[in-house]
Amino acid sequence: MKLYYAPGTCSLSPHIVAREAGLPIALERVDIGKVPHRTEAGADFGAINPKGYVPLLVLDDGAPLTEGVAMVQYLADLAPQSGLAPPAGTIARYRLQEWLTFISSELHKMFSPWLFHPEHGELAASVARAKIAQRLAFLDAHLATHPYLLGETFTVADAYAFTIVGWAKPARIDLSSYRHLQDYMARIAARPKVQEALAAEGLRKAVA
Repeated sequence: MKLYYAPGTCSLSPHIVAREAGLPIALERVDIGKVPHRTEAGADFGAINPKGYVPLLVLDDGAPLTEGVAMVQYLADLAPQSGLAPPAGTIARYRLQEWLTFISSELHKMFSPWLFHPEHGELAASVARAKIAQRLAFLDAHLATHPYLLGETFTVADAYAFTIVGWAKPARIDLSSYRHLQDYMARIAARPKVQEALAAEGLRKAVA
């Protein structure tokens, strides 16, 4: 499989999941700062993924899979022994999907585009920050009694939450009042496979 990614974007989530699942995966960086977007091999990314954005996962049979929420579940299901996703059809799996949907709609799409595209204006940004603050407070309260979103076990939902909450600093959102959320982010950042993914994308030096 090959993952098309861009550092600092939501493509970090499936990258982490692939490593946590122990799945071999090739990486190809996409330059999203220029139009048309080009891969590091020089290809027009728009011709590879007509949606025009990362992540894109190319499966072993050459078929493309888009949308991070779909990707992380697919990768987890390839390695059920990893415990990264509960079995399909169980209430626990629906709880996982509940969290993935929350992160996608209530956090991811509050950060982007409203905080990363100044053309939307400061009013839109301030409204988005207020909404994000509410959602972070909800997460913080949940994490006061749960080490991970589904309880005791790290899942794909945590990989996604870690990725999106990690945008707080560049978006000028202060996490200092969310003690449990800060501890959660540090706990995930310390995971060896998360460190590997961060280092591979040039986002952080791996822990020795």
